[in-house]
Amino acid sequence: MTSSYTPLEAIKFKYQAIRSHLNERSRRLWAAAEATALGRGGFHLVCQATGLSRATVAKGIKELHNPPSIGDRVRREGGGRKKAAVKQTGLVEAIDELVEPSAKGDPESPLRWTSKSLRKIEVALRVIGYQISYRTVGKLLSELGYSLQANQKSLEGASHKDRDAQFNYINDTVKEMQKLNQPTISVDTKKKEILGQYKNGGKEYSQKGSPVKVNTHDFPDPRLGKVAPYGVYDIGKNKGWVSVGISADTAEFAVNTIRTWWYKVGAKFYPKASDLTITADCGGSNGYRVRLWKLELQKLTNETGLTIHIRHFPPGTSKWNKIEHRLFSYVSKNWRGKPLIDQETVVSLISNTKTQKGLEVQAVLDSNHYEKGRKVSDAQLASINIERDDFHPDWNYTISPNDSEKTAI
Repeated sequence: MTSSYTPLEAIKFKYQAIRSHLNERSRRLWAAAEATALGRGGFHLVCQATGLSRATVAKGIKELHNPPSIGDRVRREGGGRKKAAVKQTGLVEAIDELVEPSAKGDPESPLRWTSKSLRKIEVALRVIGYQISYRTVGKLLSELGYSLQANQKSLEGASHKDRDAQFNYINDTVKEMQKLNQPTISVDTKKKEILGQYKNGGKEYSQKGSPVKVNTHDFPDPRLGKVAPYGVYDIGKNKGWVSVGISADTAEFAVNTIRTWWYKVGAKFYPKASDLTITADCGGSNGYRVRLWKLELQKLTNETGLTIHIRHFPPGTSKWNKIEHRLFSYVSKNWRGKPLIDQETVVSLISNTKTQKGLEVQAVLDSNHYEKGRKVSDAQLASINIERDDFHPDWNYTISPNDSEKTAI
């Protein structure tokens, strides 16, 4: 049976069939044997069919006639192309000096004010005389122990000297009140959210290739505006309450959320309550320096008859507030990947937040308008029935119902 292959095609077919079974040495010996068997013109034909260089095939022919006594080694000791780090003295050290100072903030480093991409490192190395490709740069960086790293939030800055003492003070107060079956809550504002068909962080399951379409920009829609969720987390009951405000995030809004929680939920859970303990951040609408916060709390204690104990977390420690990791983190997980298209969507997503450990959340829309920049006069401030603790009186204080002799607010 006559073959339909040309000599070139036949050699190419045989080489491709056995190539994966050959090592570097056996490939050149096979090519040399084929070239020798073909005779005149075989050398050129084999090189063309296999893609091997003329030098490789010639070396194979030489080895066929003069077999080297090197055992089973493919190459002689030290054979093969030398690595860039071996051929160019000081290359590894140069890469390390380029990358490491920029990571430590050395202003003299040529990469201090640019991103440290492989190609930019390659350019910087070529400027100082090294011949290298960006792929080799990547390999050498890996050997040096470098890898791509994202920023990690771990630096808290200078902490207050009484930080731990305040943490213990808050913890002792909460435990004492819970033993007496008095309500203890953690409060805070979640970040404002823009409403509309905008991207929301996180991923959610959907049909492959069919993601939810959202706007390419995040410019707020003036018709829909923003919402400011203010939360109340019942530390003892593991229950949450969120008022979704559509106006300014003010102290009046914050206290009204606490008021709404008390009348809707708190009074039912604690029918015999005489005291209410609030743990809050030191800044924002419920900050310890905010006069309006204290004035509105005075109104609340006058209405409810509750004695309100306030404990503020030290500056820079808001993440330790229970509401952050016991309530808001789960709200964020529940609405991940879902555009917050309108107010009703926000309320529904918050209300459907639940955990296996029993967290349940209620949410309502607070459509009241809260005026920004409300001033509290010295006379109003003096009318507040406030008693400050001996330990950090600015962070720890109690507001009680006004005596009848006190000036009405």
